[in-house]
Amino acid sequence: MKLNRTAKSKDNFEKHMSGKPLSAVVANALPAIIAMLMVLIYNLADTFFIGQTHDDLQVAAVSLATPAFLLFMAVGNIFGIGGTAVISRSIGEKDFDYAKKICSFCMWCCVIFGVLMSAVFLIFMDPILKLLGASSDTWEFTKTYLMIVSLCGPFSLIANCFSNILRAEGQVTKAMVGQVAGNLLNVILDPIMILSFKWNIAGAAIATVIGNIAAAVYYIMFYMRGESTLSISPKYFSIKKKISYSVLVIGIPASLASLLMSISQIIMNSLMASYSDMALAGIGVAMKATMITGMISLGLGQGMQPLFGYCIGAKREDKYKQFFRISVILSFAVSLFMTAICFIFTRPIVSAFLTDSESMAYGIKFVRILLSTSALIGLYFIIINALQARGLATPSLIVNLSRQGLIYIPVLFMLNYLAGVYGLVWAQPVTDVTSTILAVFLYTRAASAK
Repeated sequence: MKLNRTAKSKDNFEKHMSGKPLSAVVANALPAIIAMLMVLIYNLADTFFIGQTHDDLQVAAVSLATPAFLLFMAVGNIFGIGGTAVISRSIGEKDFDYAKKICSFCMWCCVIFGVLMSAVFLIFMDPILKLLGASSDTWEFTKTYLMIVSLCGPFSLIANCFSNILRAEGQVTKAMVGQVAGNLLNVILDPIMILSFKWNIAGAAIATVIGNIAAAVYYIMFYMRGESTLSISPKYFSIKKKISYSVLVIGIPASLASLLMSISQIIMNSLMASYSDMALAGIGVAMKATMITGMISLGLGQGMQPLFGYCIGAKREDKYKQFFRISVILSFAVSLFMTAICFIFTRPIVSAFLTDSESMAYGIKFVRILLSTSALIGLYFIIINALQARGLATPSLIVNLSRQGLIYIPVLFMLNYLAGVYGLVWAQPVTDVTSTILAVFLYTRAASAK
């Protein structure tokens, strides 16, 4: 039985080697895209149903709390993205024992770090709220939301980590099912808890907790049923043979991008709140609206990473180049199409979340600014995942840090000084262009050096 599961994991990738490249790209990317769409729907649902309370201060509070909650996702991504890159290469090299140890290492690190992070958030909640820029009007709303979602730290990390790990052995459909189940449950519970029970922002937080627990339990049960080549058993937990290093050297750059996204959003929210809470509500909705293109592009990139990694591990450079070329073309076409759709329907999208005329005016203008360069994001995510799949730690680190940190944060302060509230929003398009050019340059140089 063990040999059959091992052969199945290998066959999940090998069947793509002899088929049509476009079919292989679609087969790997589509489940990940669907999963990301569910993450998107979950993110939009929280804001939408809170918006139905007709209290834009609660919408602003969700915007303030989001970057803090992103920290849990960032740590989950350390082990999820790092583990995926190492496991897919190991399967390509037929080193299944090493892949099991990587999987177990990722699981138990999620548990340990999840508990620690929950404790830190609950103990230092008031200083964290000050750092987030909560005003006297948004303080209690933001505190309520964060206090509740902080309770599910280990489950949040496991859900984010193993939605990636399952794809490492070709289980793209099961990875999608876990994410869809958790997020769908969240979406179903949102109107019940926010509107029917009238729990408002607390209801949104409780729905988020239940959704994360459901996704984590699904992934845990998948391994406990013995359906996988891999294992989460503590007996495989080890830091020998550079297990921790191999995961962290790829995972940390990827997670630093999420960490810097959180930090930069905290800075953005703090600067935006200095203009007004309605401007803060407007940018919160604008960032959610432009996530439509970003999450689809992210799903396409993440769906391709295991296939890229397998090609590298199996020394099939010819197939890798085919898959990469098709992925780039497809990602650009999809991101361009979604950008056009969002631009056409900007006003209906914003009005679905906001009711105050001032916050709506801000939101519409902000969305159109952010959409000006969102067609580039597909190319950006394909390059990031290709670098991670190749194990190119330094270029991956530089590219990951550029868009949300090394470039974005200085540009935020500069354009805020030069152009005020709208300068803050233009910082993202300026950064998108600069970081995409940097990504193409570093990938081209790194690939030619191989």
